[in-house]
Order: sequence, then C-alpha cells, then structure tokens
Amino acid sequence: MENLLTPILTNKGREVAARKALRPAGEVRAAALEAVSLQPRRPFAATLAASPTGIIAEFKRKSPSLGWIRPEARVEDVVTAYERAGATALSVLADETYFGGCLGFIRRARAASALPVLCKEFIVDDYQIFEAAEAGADAVLLIAACLAPDACRHLTATARSLGLDVLLEVHDEEELRHISPGVSAVGVNNRDLHTFRTDIATSLRLAPRLPDAVRVSESGLRSPSDVARLRRAGFRGFLMGERWMTAERPEQELHDFIAQLPCS
Repeated sequence: MENLLTPILTNKGREVAARKALRPAGEVRAAALEAVSLQPRRPFAATLAASPTGIIAEFKRKSPSLGWIRPEARVEDVVTAYERAGATALSVLADETYFGGCLGFIRRARAASALPVLCKEFIVDDYQIFEAAEAGADAVLLIAACLAPDACRHLTATARSLGLDVLLEVHDEEELRHISPGVSAVGVNNRDLHTFRTDIATSLRLAPRLPDAVRVSESGLRSPSDVARLRRAGFRGFLMGERWMTAERPEQELHDFIAQLPCS
C-alpha cells in the first residue's frame, strides 16, 4: 500500500488553515487555558507506568486499511465498555477524513469515562494542541514521521505548557532523534507506513535504544502473549483499537484478554 502520510498531511494543513480562518489561534489558546484550569488533566503516562496491564483501548470507527469498521459506534458506549472491561487509558481518533473521528469525540469520551484520554491526531500546528486541550484531552500524539525534530520539540513544549502529556510515536532508529526531555511517553508503531503490515519485532528491536520514558507499543498486538513479551522488554503501554472495534462483543473480549495478562 502506498504511503498515505503525504495526502493525510496535505489535507490536515488545509483543515487547520480553514479552522484558523474561522476562529483565531489566540481565542482557541485562551479557551484551552480556561479548560485546563477548570478541569485539571489526568496523568496519562504515570497511569500507564503504574498499571499492571497498560491497555490503551482505542475508539476508531474507520481506518485507511480497513475502511469503515463500526460507523454506527457511539463513543460513550464504547469507552464506558472499555473502562468496565479494565482498560488503563483511552485513545480517541480526532481525524475525520481518514479515520471517521472528530474533536467532539474527545469531549464526549472525557465526560463519559474517568480514564485518561489521548487525542490521536496528525498534529502539525500548535492550534491543534489548543483544540485538544479545550476538548478535554489529557495527552496528545506527536508522530515523528510527520514532523522535523525542531517542530516536534516545539509542539512538545506547547503541550506541556498546557499540562498535557506527550506520546511521541517513532517507527525506526532515525526517528529517535525527535525525542526531547518534555516527552512523557515514547510509542513504537509496529505498522510499516509503506506496506501497512504490522510486526511487534519493531518494538522489540527499538526497545534497547529507547530513553527513560514510559514505553508504548502500538499496532499489531494480537494476543496476551504479545503483550507479555513486550512487557518483558520494558513496555508499559499497549495501544490496541481494531482488535476491539472489530469484535462482536468488544467489552467481553477486552475483559477476557486482560484476564489472561500476567500482572507485574
């Protein structure tokens, strides 16, 4: 499969420019600061570090590889089911065009659940971090493949100034140079962005080179034994979405999965 990052980022730049034209950045930043002062952020990275299981359950209605997964899914129903089943944190897609998400889902997820909420989006501008904070996100995803190292450091500082944790996603050794001291968690995406194939060997290969931050493995985790193997390599967060969104009974399947994990 062709690398989808180029069209996604081109589209994202247009979306952000259009939103800025309707609502100035200063206004959104002020709203973000007010939201944070009224509703302190929940600790995303620290919650993962303290959890014996570390499952980050994702709300994702659509993906470029699968198309629509569950277009009728209500975020409140899904995230409360995840919480009952024992998830440690939530990941909620905010990209509409490619993943069927929106910022409103962040807001609704936070209102429905007590778990920390990660805003999963293709962030290229401070403006999107202000929007995420205003919507109630506790953490934001920054993707090294989408950003120059300096831009990544700048966006990390913006997020931290609002009290948000930063999950920095890397795919290979070269992207490790994007990591800065403000990054609270480093995620290894096991999905090859060119072929869209997944292999947890990517996380295992990079593990010895990751800094002293909470380690998260993303994509391609299929069994409790995968999670157990990754925990032994030092990972404490495990981001899984399609595994639950495609299940007939997501809550029961997640509960059973967690029950089989070795707690440590």
